Amino acid sequence: MSGGAPVIRARGITRVLPGVVPTTLVRDIDLDIGANEFIAVTGPSGSGKSSLLYLLGLLDVPTAGEILIDGRATAAMDEDTRAGLRLSTLGFVFQFHFLLPEFSIRDNVMLPMRALGRLSPEAARARAEELLASLGLAEHTAKRPDQLSGGQRQRVAVARALANDPRVILADEPTGSLDSKSSEQVFAILRDLVDRQGRTVVAVTHDLDLAARTDRRVHLVDGRIVEDRPTPGGEVEARVSG
Repeated sequence: MSGGAPVIRARGITRVLPGVVPTTLVRDIDLDIGANEFIAVTGPSGSGKSSLLYLLGLLDVPTAGEILIDGRATAAMDEDTRAGLRLSTLGFVFQFHFLLPEFSIRDNVMLPMRALGRLSPEAARARAEELLASLGLAEHTAKRPDQLSGGQRQRVAVARALANDPRVILADEPTGSLDSKSSEQVFAILRDLVDRQGRTVVAVTHDLDLAARTDRRVHLVDGRIVEDRPTPGGEVEARVSG
């Protein structure tokens, strides 16, 4: 982890789903996520990987414990404050892109900018087009998602995640629904966000080959972190690409 205070800090977070038999998704997790890190979150199905990501991304609220974003405690925030912090600081990429089918890909990328409300419509449109061009989609901005391949749609999802210039990208199985070539392209984009743009990426993945090429691996079993260590393969790749 790079020097300075963590961008995201989890302290003792637990998430329990209520019910006749309560279900514990994650239990008593401490985790620091620093600037300019590429972290893979791994573990068997049902180990709490996605639940942890949603908690770190303020998409869910812990039953106990605290999530701090840039030192700001979030558990007691009202939903509007949490949403504003989420929009300005965090970007999300999911296994299934969740693009709105009735909108062009340019309009899909503009949605987070409209929600945050910092840019004029003209500036938001220009930024969306710039992001799409940077990901090799300049000729497709007016197309709808169903006119693109799976790999192209996932690149649109990355552009949307970057719309508000977040410090942290949280990705839940971002290559899980892609073929090997598209998976490699999406991974290379995420790697570049860390190596050349100085962002932090936290990616849940079942792909251990890709996980080995990140900077750090956090492994979960039964909702607990059982391993948190640097990934030598990621360090080598970072030096080569830099």
